[in-house]
Amino acid sequence: MGGSLMGAQSGTLQALAPRYLHDLAGRYDADTFEPQERRARVRLGVDRLGEWDAVIEDGTARIAPAGGDAGAVIRARPETWELLAADPQLGLAEFRAGRLSVRRNMHLGIGFLAATSGRTGASRMRFEMVRTRGARISTIQAGSGEPLIAIHGLGGTKGSFLPTVAELSTHFRVIAVDLPGFGDSSKPLGASYDPAYFARSIVAVMDALALERAHVVGNSLGGRVAIELGMSHTRRVGKLVLLCPALAWRRERPMANLIRLTRPELGLVQIAPRPLVEAIVRRVIPGAEEGWTAAGVDEFLRAYLSPAGRAAFYAAARHIYLDAPEGPGGFWPRLSELQAESLFVWGQQDKLVPIAFARHVEQALPRASHLELDCGHVPQIERPRRTHAAMREFLGAPGGESIDE
Repeated sequence: MGGSLMGAQSGTLQALAPRYLHDLAGRYDADTFEPQERRARVRLGVDRLGEWDAVIEDGTARIAPAGGDAGAVIRARPETWELLAADPQLGLAEFRAGRLSVRRNMHLGIGFLAATSGRTGASRMRFEMVRTRGARISTIQAGSGEPLIAIHGLGGTKGSFLPTVAELSTHFRVIAVDLPGFGDSSKPLGASYDPAYFARSIVAVMDALALERAHVVGNSLGGRVAIELGMSHTRRVGKLVLLCPALAWRRERPMANLIRLTRPELGLVQIAPRPLVEAIVRRVIPGAEEGWTAAGVDEFLRAYLSPAGRAAFYAAARHIYLDAPEGPGGFWPRLSELQAESLFVWGQQDKLVPIAFARHVEQALPRASHLELDCGHVPQIERPRRTHAAMREFLGAPGGESIDE
């Protein structure tokens, strides 16, 4: 009897969702974001009160008791949810500040926050699928003015440029993309997934959006793709901002012969069980259960744990490792011919792209600008204020308030 009563009370509490959740769902704008399958569940967790689902279906959203498989989970304290209901434009700021968490599918979770923000016009953040001849490319777009394309790193997604979209969309039309093979973009089997392929994919996006020319910012692999754009598609590129870009190694690569013999198609088979893969990734990445890092790990696993996403990851990593430094068509001789104005941002604590690379870049591109920051491999997240201030100055935009670090 007692158990039945407690169960009934629990069901009643779940049904009585706080008013502010209904207010958010009522503002849902399908023109800002709509799930690919036109239906999704976003779990909304309110600390100490319970969980409810925002059910997105046929262009509308409604609040329902938590149940079934939720694609994304958003959690916050009651006062944060109340703040969002009163001023929904603060949603992404609360996420960046760590007072609201988004797990599992960042694309879906952030899309829901953007669609309930109440923003209209060019300033609103829009999630759009751009259809090109070779692939469907998932994008986040906001702002107006000169176009600025943002390209993520290996294993990352467009979500790593959320701070950049929010910060620079006051002066530029910012377009953050998921490269083919990553995030929510197509993952064509058999694609080369080398810098030239990615560069052609970005040009295809520009063609689909009727953009003749754009500035480009890239992080890690995205920086290498941005450089390739500048070298191979000179007329389509304005200025380049290169955040800890992946560059061809000049020192000996002892695994090169073995890597050449290893086919990325092996990624189609997942040898290790999924729980083991997840456990390893979360153990080796510091802070893998906190804030931005946790969301980024979720995004990586979401693609990597699919056969096509795993094959794309291995292929792209293989090309980075084997990127020829010298000789005919070698990276460094080609880099010396780069004409686009370029800003290189280096992380003093970067373990993946050591700051010693700056010396080689200075020799190849004596006219390039450089900035060193006390951060690791992802400056736009680790040091957003300094990174975005430098980007605004370099790209010729007026100053303004920046995201706190």
